Amino acid sequence: MPYGMFFDPTYILIILGMALSMAASAYVNSTFRKYDKVRSQNNVTGTQAAQFILQNQQIHNVGVQGIAGNLTDNYNSGTKVLSLSQATAQSTSVAAIGVAAHECGHAVQDAQSYFPLRLRAAIVPVANIGSSISIPLILIGVLLQGPVLINLGIIAFAMALVFQLVTLPVEFDASRRALNILSEGGLLTEAEVPMARKVLTAAALTYVAAAVSTFLQLLRLVLLFGNNNRD
Repeated sequence: MPYGMFFDPTYILIILGMALSMAASAYVNSTFRKYDKVRSQNNVTGTQAAQFILQNQQIHNVGVQGIAGNLTDNYNSGTKVLSLSQATAQSTSVAAIGVAAHECGHAVQDAQSYFPLRLRAAIVPVANIGSSISIPLILIGVLLQGPVLINLGIIAFAMALVFQLVTLPVEFDASRRALNILSEGGLLTEAEVPMARKVLTAAALTYVAAAVSTFLQLLRLVLLFGNNNRD
């Protein structure tokens, strides 16, 4: 190993990834707070907006529920449940309606068998297993001087990056669908749609930051343990 396990120059990659993720998170939170103060002219809540969109899109097998937390909104394609956080469910803000519409975008993807969504669902268990066993495999490989184990560990970690990359088109497409539905369905006015777009764009940047962060972690593993593979 060219560097120590815990003190090495490659930690700059981890720091950079953390900084990007923190900046993206701060940006989405500040953007949401800004437009959460703007009440929609139609005065509908996030829950009402979600129910309207699902009905409008002829989706009748998806339930809408509230969950604890802030910006913990999500759609579960397995249980067909759309969950809206406290900051979204009962709020009538432009931001809340935009977030609710985004999650409905995932429900529409699911109803239409959108391939990247299906692919992401298939990759989830592989990515989770890969993330959990990658470092142990690499460490065992280093201890036993086994390049095969090291390579397997790096490949396992790379599955997390594959998951992040597949997630990007899923999230961007859900936002595109959401904005079209909000504009065409009249839930937001012409002046309010650009505000919702800013909220959803900020949210999308968190997924980009996550992908970049995961890539930097993978690059660090390659730099740290690449020499072992050549020995």
